[in-house]
Amino acid sequence: MSYQFNEQFTAVSRQFADTAAQVNRLALENAEKVFGLQLAAFEENANATFAFLGEVAGARDFDSLKAVWPKGLQVARENAERVVSTSQEVFGRTLKTNEAIAEIAKSQIESTTAKAQAEAEQVVKATTAKRK
Repeated sequence: MSYQFNEQFTAVSRQFADTAAQVNRLALENAEKVFGLQLAAFEENANATFAFLGEVAGARDFDSLKAVWPKGLQVARENAERVVSTSQEVFGRTLKTNEAIAEIAKSQIESTTAKAQAEAEQVVKATTAKRK
């Protein structure tokens, strides 16, 4: 009986470790992709902002500063659009990753339930066979 319990415990522990490894892999891949997306958006925003600031620094009088002003608004708008777009993409990727993790958890629960049900049926059959 003890041997049987140890074998079951080992199998369940191995299955749990494999599942945890799958979940961790998915989470790390998602974090890597999200970080890359955010870093790329930050880089684009910084480049656009510094280019605009370079033009502002080159303005020598009030008229040239007035001419640069609309470009500053355009850069700010594009930066905001990039942030929103990146945020939406990050949210979508994270949602897909969470769905994949939930599917793994669901399949593990279903598998464990099926195994437990099968073992319970075996015990019931063995018990009824002994009574006859």
